[in-house]
Amino acid sequence: MTHYFSLNDYCRKEFGKKLYKLSLDGAMTCPNRDGTVGTGGCIFCSEEGSGEFSEKCCGDINTQIENAKKRVAHKNKNGGYIAYFQSFTNTYAPVEYLRKIFTEAINHPDIDVLSVATRPDCLGDDVVELLKELNGIKPVWIELGFQTSKEESAVFIRRGYTNDVFVNAVKKLKSAGIKTVAHIIAGLPGESYEDIENSVKFVCAAGIWGIKIHLLHVMKGTDLEKLYSNGYFSCLDMNEYLDYICRLVQIIPGDIVIHRLTGDGDKRKLVAPLWSGDKKRVLNVLARKMDENKIIQGIFHNK
Repeated sequence: MTHYFSLNDYCRKEFGKKLYKLSLDGAMTCPNRDGTVGTGGCIFCSEEGSGEFSEKCCGDINTQIENAKKRVAHKNKNGGYIAYFQSFTNTYAPVEYLRKIFTEAINHPDIDVLSVATRPDCLGDDVVELLKELNGIKPVWIELGFQTSKEESAVFIRRGYTNDVFVNAVKKLKSAGIKTVAHIIAGLPGESYEDIENSVKFVCAAGIWGIKIHLLHVMKGTDLEKLYSNGYFSCLDMNEYLDYICRLVQIIPGDIVIHRLTGDGDKRKLVAPLWSGDKKRVLNVLARKMDENKIIQGIFHNK
């Protein structure tokens, strides 16, 4: 039974094959770390800037791509590749530098899509114009770390921008013909299910093309770990999280591509919740819950 419009479904329809992400490091930092917006980064962000699974920066994008291909070779049976710039904020550099690394990636013969993770406050007109130009060569997707529409939570996690910045960025990218993927975190301290649902509705109404829903991970060395260790909050258990996911899927419009419904952090640095480390088990339990409850990706509507 097909429960939702997955990234795999989209890729097979659009490209005729499964696409595998190759996580790359563009050697950038973040305005939320270098003092432009803040210095500590978001409270959940690790030293690697969420790039634990990225290839190490070596000054040459083609070498990174080839190294990353080797890591997924055992899984890839006649599939293609997405060049995914994942670590930190991947439009936070002079446009000349971005042109160099993105052009190198998109022109690699094995790459089908260029995907760039960034912040909505790091998309100047010159950057969007570059992305539009590259989108004429091969598809370009922009992944925006939004996390929550609850402004109090955004301040708490030190996101560093207001909701309207996200909305304006999605509009600008959409006008340039570029697909946007929003990241949402479920389980932020102090947030209820209704808060998470409101965040999903918010990004859907903003005009996104795709969505990623992440479970909150507590990683070693983060400010979030300090709060967790001091008993400030507890993490969602597996059944609670998957029940949330079953409910959320039903309010996401049927034409929005669901890129992810769970995630697994680096097990060497994962503090909690430890159940999330067994991704295969989590996905199997989710599939059973969806089957039992006849979950189908729904039609979004404002209440």
